[in-house]
Amino acid sequence: MNQSLLKQLGSTEVDIVPIGAEAEMDEMWSFVGSKRQQRWLWHAIDHQTGQFLAYVLAPHVDVALLQLQALLKPFGIERFYTDSWGAYSRYLAPLKHTTGKANTQKIERKHLTLRTRIKRLTRKTICFSKSIWLHDGVIGLFMNRYEFGRAV
Repeated sequence: MNQSLLKQLGSTEVDIVPIGAEAEMDEMWSFVGSKRQQRWLWHAIDHQTGQFLAYVLAPHVDVALLQLQALLKPFGIERFYTDSWGAYSRYLAPLKHTTGKANTQKIERKHLTLRTRIKRLTRKTICFSKSIWLHDGVIGLFMNRYEFGRAV
């Protein structure tokens, strides 16, 4: 979770920031060991600024979306923009959820940037992790250093 952004907004993990926040959510896959063992990066960015809000590394299951939603709760998100994957329509309230490519362009652009910077996320590559621990560690260190601005 982006603690520095929460501090800028004058919030703590318990408080909720002002109403009206919008977020784009999406997931991207990579693999560990072989392409049969997929690992998914679920993440959310601020719709206006493109700043990362939170991320979860998990399999492509509904529980991962619920974990991401829990991390986003302190941000007080009022509108979610996603693609049409089924979990979004199952767990996001229809009045707060918009599906389509028109409002997810920033997060799709973030995918390209992440794939360029982290070769483990590239679709066709010989660079891959041999363990989930190493895979999640590399991506987590990158996200915390470059997206959340934490010294690691």
